[in-house]
Amino acid sequence: RMSNCLPKLSTVLPSHRLGVVFILTISFVFFASVVFYWRTGNDAEAQLYSFHTQSKCAEFLPYLPHPTAGGPPPSPGDVFFVETSEKTDPSYLFTCSVESAARTHPGTRVVVLMKGLANGNASLPNHWAFSLLSCFPNVEFRHLDLPELFSGTPLAKWYLQSEHQKEEHFLAVLSDACRITIMWKFGGIYLDTDFIVLRNLKNLTNALGIQSQDVLNGAFLSFKPKHEFMELCMKDFVENYNGQIWGHQGPELLTRVFKKWCPISYIQNNMSCKGVRALSPEVLYPIFWGDWKKLFDTVNSSELHRLLKNTYAVHVWNKLSHGTRLEITSQAFLAQLYSQFCPATSTKMKRD
Repeated sequence: RMSNCLPKLSTVLPSHRLGVVFILTISFVFFASVVFYWRTGNDAEAQLYSFHTQSKCAEFLPYLPHPTAGGPPPSPGDVFFVETSEKTDPSYLFTCSVESAARTHPGTRVVVLMKGLANGNASLPNHWAFSLLSCFPNVEFRHLDLPELFSGTPLAKWYLQSEHQKEEHFLAVLSDACRITIMWKFGGIYLDTDFIVLRNLKNLTNALGIQSQDVLNGAFLSFKPKHEFMELCMKDFVENYNGQIWGHQGPELLTRVFKKWCPISYIQNNMSCKGVRALSPEVLYPIFWGDWKKLFDTVNSSELHRLLKNTYAVHVWNKLSHGTRLEITSQAFLAQLYSQFCPATSTKMKRD
């Protein structure tokens, strides 16, 4: 039977060959057209998005940095900022902090963790600060997932105890908990959102700063991941917990752990023991917290240079200074910091 069918098939094929070729040609043209329009549509969408981003960022030009080639690669580790409240309207100082960090660490990811941001791929809130900071390619905003952050650490059980949330200083205590956990889990650099960063911080590894005589502060932390010092801080946080005393879970915790770590009874400037450094006050806290009003005093350029000669970042003590009016166009110490180290934020402030 198969042999009988072959002659018939051979006679049918020539008669339909042109039709088959025609159908194949039409099919190919149709497929090619679909692919072309699909790619064109995607390209147009990408170009439209790029144009929208460029036009949005053009508002802040020429205050955005230009990419530079060359130079040594940055050391590993991200820069972290944390907002433990539900707020999604960053202040000028918050924005300046992130901008100054992004400028001084162009090859490093600057991660802003905010509890109030939606989880997943939801768009950012419609606020000028997000528009400005999104123009920096190294800045990322993420939802602060607290249960996930504390999981697998000594603080997991503490966080689940709801009575702590009724404490007067809970948000500050929660911030203290987040920073030591982030440092232990991921390493890198943690900064409070009232720092203005003057220079790259990456060579300050396994370090924290002395804020005043014999007292350490956790507004800046820089540690390698899984560092034993940070592990001891988490254990002390739980074992010696007292949320009723301001600073007990923050500066006082870091100070008592460092003294056990060494062991010593008094912390000296720029001392190092077992690989952890206590940086002198001028490195991060050149303005003593009790002298915070100096931030609003007028200074000339030579005095400013003298004040910041050995300084990597300036802590603004926002808890004390936040209600004070700053004339951004003045020669006040803080106004000059804004102008030099977060010029895009400074320009926005002047416009407002």
